[in-house]
Amino acid sequence: MTTQNIALIAGLILLIVFFNFFIGIYNKLVMLKNNFEKAFMNIDVILMQRADEVPELVKVASKFMEHETAILTNLTKLRTDFLNSKTVDDKIENANEFSKSIKTLFSVSENYPTLSSNSNFLELQKRVSQMEDKIADRREFFNDSVNLYNVGIQEFPNFILAKMVGYKTQNLFNVSSEEKAYDGIQF
Repeated sequence: MTTQNIALIAGLILLIVFFNFFIGIYNKLVMLKNNFEKAFMNIDVILMQRADEVPELVKVASKFMEHETAILTNLTKLRTDFLNSKTVDDKIENANEFSKSIKTLFSVSENYPTLSSNSNFLELQKRVSQMEDKIADRREFFNDSVNLYNVGIQEFPNFILAKMVGYKTQNLFNVSSEEKAYDGIQF
């Protein structure tokens, strides 16, 4: 074997190793991206269920809360905004606003004893509260997935390939400061 053939074989082996290395990186990035998208779709299902509960909640509450139409109107608007959201960031922002409005509705409903004791309202309130718990669980999984994705596309040498295929960092599903606030038990 000549030196030229050995150099050619060594070059070919290096090319194959280099190519396999980038295939591995690309596959990892695709898996991370698909994982965070799946995690959001899991949240989106629950957010959609919650949005579907709103018309019933508004219908029941409106019979009792005639003076609180602004809250009910806002919930209806937020539901429409959520259904028309196109991006993950828009849906996340809308979901946070939606959570605030739902809490406001439940707080104000305490001022209406007839509403607070209405079985339809109580059942809807229970279902929406259960959905809020599911959203919180899935939000945690989503944020873990986004964090892994963001780290994956920022690591060296992954960021080179990530930039070439157009992967960008994603935002976490943050809890707003209003959601973190605790006003204490209200009587």
